[in-house]
Amino acid sequence: MKKQRYSLEFGKKEKVLNYACQTYQLSRPNKVGTVMALIRECQPQTIEEWEKWYFENAFTAGKKPFKITKDSLQELGERLYEKITEVVIPEWQEAFSKLTKEDCTNYIYNLTINRTFDGYLREKSVVNDGLAKSFPHIRFEESPAELDHAGDIDYIGYISEDKAFGIQIKPVTAKANFGNYSVSERMKASFESFKEDFGGNVFIVYSLDGEIANKEVIPSIEAEIERLNQK
Repeated sequence: MKKQRYSLEFGKKEKVLNYACQTYQLSRPNKVGTVMALIRECQPQTIEEWEKWYFENAFTAGKKPFKITKDSLQELGERLYEKITEVVIPEWQEAFSKLTKEDCTNYIYNLTINRTFDGYLREKSVVNDGLAKSFPHIRFEESPAELDHAGDIDYIGYISEDKAFGIQIKPVTAKANFGNYSVSERMKASFESFKEDFGGNVFIVYSLDGEIANKEVIPSIEAEIERLNQK
């Protein structure tokens, strides 16, 4: 029996809505709260129960949280519309007008060969020259392709044979400000699945020229190693 779905369908508009929403960080916890954590806390039986509970309990994440209301979500939607009509569409129209066949062939080749090699070198450097030296007693291995969450976890840091934490490596160039990087709901689910299998959390490590850019992740990993050793 096919399960009922409550999500609205936006057709071809979905791509531009998703792009703009992610680009301008309009669905992050500091805007709409930690929605997956909230709904798990609520454990609703109906969508009406979830909606009522959300607006009664949801606050934005951050130093100065404020209560989320229907009006605040409406405001986010209006900001999304402004960004799309005033920024995204003009930028895309200019890009479309200048796009050539050579751009397309160069892009595919560059994506397949050049960027893959850059990413490979970046990962090796971050792990071998950064993490492995900071944590010499941890065995770091590339995630095997058959692992369910291998697409979201690049390396596994083994505390023991059955306990480990995960590492995802992101280039800083992918986001000028890595503090604004938004983890998708799919990735959150993947990270949770990894934790169920290995006991440890997944950490996002940002690479700048092959070095760890977010140095604050090191003490977080240290604390996770200590936690896992105590289990």
